[in-house]
Amino acid sequence: MQKSQRLIQMIMRINAKPYFTVRELADEFGLSTRTITRDLLELSELGVPVYSIQGRGGGFRLLQERLLPPISFTEGEALSLFFACQTMDYFSSLPFGEGADSALHKFYHYLPGDIKEQIDRLKNRIMFWNPYRLMSAEILQTLLKAIMIGSVVNIAYKSSSGVSERNIQPIGLYASSGYWYCPAYCFTKEDIRQFRADRILSATLNERIACREDINQKTLLDKPTKDDREQITLEIEMTSKGVWLLESNPRFNPFIQHNKDGSASLTMEIAVEDIHFYMDLIWQFGDEVKVVTPTAATAYIRQKIESMRLLYFQ
Repeated sequence: MQKSQRLIQMIMRINAKPYFTVRELADEFGLSTRTITRDLLELSELGVPVYSIQGRGGGFRLLQERLLPPISFTEGEALSLFFACQTMDYFSSLPFGEGADSALHKFYHYLPGDIKEQIDRLKNRIMFWNPYRLMSAEILQTLLKAIMIGSVVNIAYKSSSGVSERNIQPIGLYASSGYWYCPAYCFTKEDIRQFRADRILSATLNERIACREDINQKTLLDKPTKDDREQITLEIEMTSKGVWLLESNPRFNPFIQHNKDGSASLTMEIAVEDIHFYMDLIWQFGDEVKVVTPTAATAYIRQKIESMRLLYFQ
């Protein structure tokens, strides 16, 4: 085996088992302990974070930030991965810390010159846009870590009834319309609830509470379709142009019922506390969309109209 191949295999071996001895590696590779020691020294000089443990029974360990072995990509794969990372550019906060930016910088740096030129020509011509939503990256990182290691999280959560402290067992994280959501088992409610990350005021790992194994087996495919907030029926009528405007919004699209003349109606359940949020979305469509019910929604629209009248006609 060539030395370069041996070093790559050694990186893979010590990544799989962070604690090891020189004798273990020597037996596995069929080499002398002196050769293995030289290889480890060379890997350390190349940046692999290996350090020795002194004393009886000592060996070697890797630092927490382990390195992955080199991976070869085709040009198409390189472009795909680069733009996959670009999909996250318009999120205000990510659960990965600086890892995504750092990985993208390294990836771009080592691409061939002609591939870099192709990517540069596409910059600002392909975007994966999301509305900007302000939220805490630290809280997202805590939720992600809890999912990875299997831990309960103690959170302070702001809802319509005020701020409450809860212990939750996160099932996953997903993003929609710029918001991050965390379906989780709530130990207070003793049921699965959906939490919006920007409404979590603080989050810390809580190792004093054991995770439930049945919750550990769940994924985002098991996330609840509704949360535990009070629901109300929203009814909307729209012109043919209003249909065209609302069809592009995934919140409304599945509930649109088309009429033969091109107009449409919509009936859907929304949380009472989200009425203003939905009315602000609908407001931008003017007279192409009419809110029929609930009364609280139409009252909010009339209030906005009156505010605009006072602003411009007095």
